[in-house]
Amino acid sequence: MNDHKDYQGAKLGMWLFLFTEVLLFGGLFVLYAVYLSRYPESFHKAGQDLNPVFGTINTAVLITSSLTMALSISALQKGNVKLSKILIMLTICLALCFLTIKYFEWGAHIHHGIYPNSPDLLKLPKGEIVFYGLYYVMTGLHGVHVLIGIVVLSFLWRFVHTGKVSQNDCVMLENAGLYWHLVDLVWIYLFPLFYLIV
Repeated sequence: MNDHKDYQGAKLGMWLFLFTEVLLFGGLFVLYAVYLSRYPESFHKAGQDLNPVFGTINTAVLITSSLTMALSISALQKGNVKLSKILIMLTICLALCFLTIKYFEWGAHIHHGIYPNSPDLLKLPKGEIVFYGLYYVMTGLHGVHVLIGIVVLSFLWRFVHTGKVSQNDCVMLENAGLYWHLVDLVWIYLFPLFYLIV
């Protein structure tokens, strides 16, 4: 009975944490909408300089990682520890792939002098400066969340391996899955805002 209460408490705690994350990114989305309404032409022009191929690949990578995360939980619930570990590791690899692509994408912009407070950026119209400011803040914050997810999943792989997280006690893995799905969902909103803006 106490285990059940602990399980419910852990789930409730995770949902409350995710709610604060939604408020954080939700506020940034509102800020984006305000500035988009103020500088629609500049946002459109700056958005054309982003590489939609990178954005599309990263979207596919994260959606796939959400699938592998869900399958890892399902595998553990069915008692298949080996498959669960493989799928957790695959999720981590996909997350690293996402960050690698983002690294090269950011690197290309920085190479061309487009980064916060750079001389080249400050020569652009105000709307484009705001666009890139939001781009770096929002995608950077999302990237930090991906990195945190990698660390958490690495620990969980170890916990599954040692039996600390098991078929009968997998709430930590389930909570990590909820977090990872939120990271995926946030990117699904970021992708069209920055890469498909019309």
